[in-house]
Amino acid sequence: MTGGNCTEVEEFIFLGFTDHVTLQRVLFVIFLLIYVLTILGNIGIIVVVKNDSHLETPMYFLLSNLSFLDLCYSSAVTPKMLMNFLVKKKVISYTGCFLQQYFYCCFATTECYLVAVMAYDRYVAICKPLKYTTVMSRTVCIPLVVFCYIAGLLNSSIQVGFRLRLACCNSNVINHFFCDGPPLTHLYCSDIQLVQILLFAFVGFNEIATTSLVVISYCCIIVTVLQMRSLESIYKAFSTCSSHLIVVSTFYGTVLFMYLRPSSSYSLEQDKIVSVFYAVIIPMLNPMIYSLRNKEVRKAMKKTFQRIATSK
Repeated sequence: MTGGNCTEVEEFIFLGFTDHVTLQRVLFVIFLLIYVLTILGNIGIIVVVKNDSHLETPMYFLLSNLSFLDLCYSSAVTPKMLMNFLVKKKVISYTGCFLQQYFYCCFATTECYLVAVMAYDRYVAICKPLKYTTVMSRTVCIPLVVFCYIAGLLNSSIQVGFRLRLACCNSNVINHFFCDGPPLTHLYCSDIQLVQILLFAFVGFNEIATTSLVVISYCCIIVTVLQMRSLESIYKAFSTCSSHLIVVSTFYGTVLFMYLRPSSSYSLEQDKIVSVFYAVIIPMLNPMIYSLRNKEVRKAMKKTFQRIATSK
């Protein structure tokens, strides 16, 4: 890992999606609309949860943190991507590139752990309902959320820290639309085997640990639901879990596809499409999933909008 680093490179150039000017304008409008919906949807969830006393439960406390993380890691990527659609030379400074990668990795990893904590919350609510207020009290939820952020910061610091020590080749062109790990590895001259092993190990550990918690939680939930005699109780149990299951399947699915493949199977053009879904579209979909499929959130949103309308 010796032989200098990338500090001699002052800026990186993104190839982006296309060089066609008209198509760039069309993509700018599409992604701007997605980003606006992401901001409005996630801020809406945070405001509704904070202002509605009926939503002062661990489930919605975790949901508001999920919305905050969606805002953060989408904002680490999307504004710069939108700007690059409008300029001829799509550049980012050396410092800006690694800061973007750091924050994106940090918030995405934190969300990975938070989604697992949300699965545990559903397990306690359905399988241990009498102990729910004790097991998932505010004094327990806050440390769990703090742990998620610490895991994200630690993972991001280690991964980006090792990449900063690698030597770059003469090329500073990134065949992507933001500073993600896999595209950057193509610019390094020094041996990247250790970084690839670390990436696989850390992402693998994060995925195995969080996915195991999710799978175990839902296996216990299924066993409990199958023992229920009331159809109403079964429906209620599945309705409270359905939104989270959709979020889990889309989020973990794209993470597994992006980072846990052999390096020989990487296709940068294919990864651009997956990265758009992972970094741009999922943060927009999460608040929609919860607001459309959750009756309590819909009611709270309706009350909030009515309160705003009457105040005017």
